[in-house]
Amino acid sequence: MDYMDYQNTANAVGDCLLSYTKDESGWKVCKKSNDVIVSWRPSTEFPGNVYKGESVVKGSPEKVWECLKPVPNGLRVKWDNNVKKFELVEQVTENVTVCRTVTPSAAMGIIAPRDFVDVILVKQYEDGTITSNATHVSHPSCPPQSGYVRGFNHPCGCICVPISGEPNKTQLFSFFQTDLGGFLPRSVVDSFFPSSMVEFYSNLAKAIKSLKDH
Repeated sequence: MDYMDYQNTANAVGDCLLSYTKDESGWKVCKKSNDVIVSWRPSTEFPGNVYKGESVVKGSPEKVWECLKPVPNGLRVKWDNNVKKFELVEQVTENVTVCRTVTPSAAMGIIAPRDFVDVILVKQYEDGTITSNATHVSHPSCPPQSGYVRGFNHPCGCICVPISGEPNKTQLFSFFQTDLGGFLPRSVVDSFFPSSMVEFYSNLAKAIKSLKDH
């Protein structure tokens, strides 16, 4: 893929995720915990589900984004149990990168360590919304590696929306739409995502709180 292909793919993901936040139809709630609601609907991208998490998070959009932003040596590898390593493969433009994410084994070892190669667009909207938008790509310097099952993210990411009159709160949407690859029982996949998304929000809340203390 060349520079324009990556840019176009990334832009399409941005549009796709924004449409997920606006389209209320077909979502079924599968988990509620504290202030987090996780829902799903069948994916139109692959034979699996797209999962949506939504919650109002304590912390300004800037603080929330500081914990989420997809950069090497960023905070996310420190607090997100599902991100073991995050590497920059190519800086395509100022706002578009190709990155490799390594995830640890999960579900008591049933899900082996995986890696994902994605194009990622960071996009800010006029109302102050900040987003990360990712989907799988292939990259010549990142072929599948031994020891990792190569998984494939379909349009996924995070959308941090400011709340009018509440500068220290953020509405955070998260979308996961992942083909984990390998031969996993469907039941394992279907139980893994809702619970790991709830954990994602609670670990994020702790990370934001620790930012405030510094």
